[in-house]
Amino acid sequence: MAMRNKDVAKRIRPRNIILPVLIGTILVLWFILRKFENETLSVLTFNWRTVFYLGIAVCCMLGRDLGYIIRIRILTDNDLTWRQAFRVIMLWEFTSAISPSTVGGTAVAVVFTHKEGITVGRSAAVVLTTSFLDELYFVVMFPLLLIMLKGDNLFMNDSIMTGRPWFINELFLFAIIGYSIKLVWVLVVGYGIFINPAGLKSLVVRIFRLKFLRKWKEQSISAGDDIIASSHHFRTKGKKFWLKAGFTTFLAWSSRYWVANAILVAFFNVHDHFMIFARQLVMWIMMLISPTPGGSGIAELIFTRYLSDFIPVEPFLIDSTAMAIALMWRAVSYYPYLILGAIIAPGWISRNFISARSVKQDN
Repeated sequence: MAMRNKDVAKRIRPRNIILPVLIGTILVLWFILRKFENETLSVLTFNWRTVFYLGIAVCCMLGRDLGYIIRIRILTDNDLTWRQAFRVIMLWEFTSAISPSTVGGTAVAVVFTHKEGITVGRSAAVVLTTSFLDELYFVVMFPLLLIMLKGDNLFMNDSIMTGRPWFINELFLFAIIGYSIKLVWVLVVGYGIFINPAGLKSLVVRIFRLKFLRKWKEQSISAGDDIIASSHHFRTKGKKFWLKAGFTTFLAWSSRYWVANAILVAFFNVHDHFMIFARQLVMWIMMLISPTPGGSGIAELIFTRYLSDFIPVEPFLIDSTAMAIALMWRAVSYYPYLILGAIIAPGWISRNFISARSVKQDN
């Protein structure tokens, strides 16, 4: 655990916010210089309606955070106080915001939870189950939305009308790749937690004995132990427990996807809210394969291209207006976690690593 803790301390240093902010800033400046139209400023007028709906967007993100905080308290049987749960979630989100989407913050969340007084094995169980519930939300919602809204509505818009069927355009292909990763994860972890944890651990360890995977063998054994710990901890929980955990997961993710709706309504008369909601969920699946920290740059581009249909302006203003809306969306749903993380992380590192090391040396 010592080496793991050291790695965590390095990973959540506030200076790590520089890279995602830099990537996002460079992309935005490039786009503004290339696409910006002066008339965009006249389209995005600010008034009391704007302030009200931007406030609703912020409330949606607060609802998302509240869902996460309540859920982690449920999963720890309320052994985490509200303050501890808030701290864990904010550090978790901060780590996700400064890590590539393919990595996320889950890998280090075990340490965050453990440092708040939860045993290592139980922390691993909580984090793994949290990840399972998050991915289950996508696995269930994506096909439901695909059936309800039809693929041609969900994956085709004015900027990508290529004459090809919707199911072979690049947005659908990205979504399917992301969805497949999530589906495999849910099936594997679900099997390990609820059916055969020892068998899954044995399979994982056997796979990582292969020559080209051997250097991760120790991590695979640790992951297998986490699965067994999760199974022992959660298999005895009743339906009420899982309903509460499932509802808070639904609250957290659904609240997040209403943010763009609220921002669009702040400036325009928008009616097709369920389609906007659905496209945001698909965007998040596509962002899973983003190589940049927190999806910086990629998120803004996908948003600009994928939600431009819902911005009722003149065609020559679409690109610049969509980018302006995308910046507001990220200002509400992404950058606050960089700021909060940069505030919380130094004290947390000092308290849990520097002070702890000093006490150990004194003894």
